[in-house]
Amino acid sequence: MLRYLREAMAENAAAAVIISVAVMLFLGFLMTRVTKRLRLPNVTAYILTGILIGPYCLGLIPGNIIEGMDFLSDVALAFIAFSTGEFFRLAALRKNGLKIVVITVCESCMATLLVFLVCRFVLGVELVFSIVLSALAAATAPASTLMTIRQTGAKGDFVDTLLQAVALDDVVGLIEYSAAIALALAVAGEGQGGAGGVLGPIALNLGVLVLGGAFGLILTLFMRRRSQDNRLIISISLLFAFCGVCAVLDVSPLLGCMAMGTVYINVSDDDKLFKQLNYFTPPILLLFFVQSGLSFRLDALFDSSASVGSVPLLAVGVVYFFTRIAGKYSGAFLGCALTGKPGTTRNWLGLALIPQAGVAIGLASLGARTIGGETGVALETVILASSVLYELVGPACAKLSLYLSKSYSTKLEELVPEEALEGGAELTPTEQLIQRIQAIQKELPREQAPSDEELAFLEAAEEQLEAMRGARAGAGRLRNRRL
Repeated sequence: MLRYLREAMAENAAAAVIISVAVMLFLGFLMTRVTKRLRLPNVTAYILTGILIGPYCLGLIPGNIIEGMDFLSDVALAFIAFSTGEFFRLAALRKNGLKIVVITVCESCMATLLVFLVCRFVLGVELVFSIVLSALAAATAPASTLMTIRQTGAKGDFVDTLLQAVALDDVVGLIEYSAAIALALAVAGEGQGGAGGVLGPIALNLGVLVLGGAFGLILTLFMRRRSQDNRLIISISLLFAFCGVCAVLDVSPLLGCMAMGTVYINVSDDDKLFKQLNYFTPPILLLFFVQSGLSFRLDALFDSSASVGSVPLLAVGVVYFFTRIAGKYSGAFLGCALTGKPGTTRNWLGLALIPQAGVAIGLASLGARTIGGETGVALETVILASSVLYELVGPACAKLSLYLSKSYSTKLEELVPEEALEGGAELTPTEQLIQRIQAIQKELPREQAPSDEELAFLEAAEEQLEAMRGARAGAGRLRNRRL
């Protein structure tokens, strides 16, 4: 069966593309049924699917299809960066104050600094690779942490701080990467362009930042008095157009897309568009992560001859894995200490920031293409391998941090203390148990409410249905007039 499928795909290019996309989508979905039972995030399932159907395992996807899907990283990161702009709402930043910003900058920059120092001065890895890899250490994957918080029902200062830090974490990571890739390109071009070779990439990224803000204003103007389906069409077309411009200029679209989202949310104060896009993007992100797994150089990771300079690639991956954890923990500890956070938050916040997946994988794919050569392949291989490990241990670490910070408990006595009971110590143990159960039941939701993304999608569908009904009614009146 597999042999017949490969032969058919080799003879017909259109069939090869269509079947490959179908296989990636369906098998990616099936793998989530397995990882869900293991309480692992979907990103892990998608990456593993790509590895299994890739050239180093089953070989279901032709090599030319894998190479032709490089554009997915630009598209996926454009949506991610645009949605990140929503967290730059000025009103929200003023409300939360500088404490969360200080904590986020500390934990992100500490991870970056520690990875750079270890890679460059302990392992002796080349400068360009060390700069870009250290910048990728800043990003965090919020999915695992959010899933764990929902499962445990955790709440309190620790959870609030964690959610706010995770929301801003990828923003800092995007900024760090944009600066790092410009610096890396300048270092790689030393002696060829002088001061222009150093300042050129930085000036280009600043220009893209301004251009992204301009696209955000254009998006705001086009969105006025548009139907829900047209809003989706316009926003996607502008995001694709901006990615195309950046591809022509050979520069990352990340900062520009983030500026585009920031300008849009602050000028229009419309968050429904972000929810609509979040409901639209899952198939795109699935294809991107599966494609990342397809590009994973499994042979390079375990090949004794594969190295970055003189350092084996496997050694770089292992050192990066543990060094980033140390950087995240120490940076979060320092940030919480500087802002006067409680000891339970200060001691365990870093433990919940370990997961790394979406943004880091996208940035690694983009960086690999920008740097090129064996250095680019090594960069993407290290990030993909470590991301799988982070997603395996991340949920457990997040749950442990929530427990140690006393954000949730499995003991009824701690969930509903004795002073909260009517009658207090005078009640019998059975009466106390009944009251505690009743108090917990009151806090449980009576029904599962639809998410904001689902509501936005349903609103667009209802508007489209009303438009179709109006068109049919108009056609009916026209026929009656003719009769």
